[in-house]
Amino acid sequence: MTDGASPTAHAQEQVAALYSAVRDGVFRSLLALGLDSGSAQETTQDAFLRLYVALRDGVEIVDAKAWVYRVAHNAALDRLDRTVRESPYSAAIAETLASFARNPEQELMEKEWLEGFQDAMQNLSPQQRVCLELRGQGLQYWQIAEVMQVRTSTVGEFLRRGIKQLRRWNECRK
Repeated sequence: MTDGASPTAHAQEQVAALYSAVRDGVFRSLLALGLDSGSAQETTQDAFLRLYVALRDGVEIVDAKAWVYRVAHNAALDRLDRTVRESPYSAAIAETLASFARNPEQELMEKEWLEGFQDAMQNLSPQQRVCLELRGQGLQYWQIAEVMQVRTSTVGEFLRRGIKQLRRWNECRK
């Protein structure tokens, strides 16, 4: 290190900055995968702890953001004992939708839309839901591929199919 900071201090700073930037996104992606809120929070924290340990120990990590998402994703899969529970919709999307309600008519319309959206999301495969959530968090295709341990083309296909199904749902409700 040319700045005189110890490897431990540098690792702490790097992890703290990344934690502030992507913690909520990692958490929401784990909810989309099917973890309950408490498990998602614990798994998120564990992924960042693992990042700190790896950096402190001198492991070279090219893309820390994708690394954290991948570690959290894999830990969640382990936690679910390789069985993916159905998550009806992303909590992040639900929070955003709820914040738009202004009057009783709008609240009713939002509630009906949200119920339909939940049904549409349940009809997506778990992989499609996770890909959509990670893409919504700003991850690029290659980063999502690393997280899910699939090829970039597979990510594109999951996203294409998921978006197509959601568009069909949206067109049918009009």
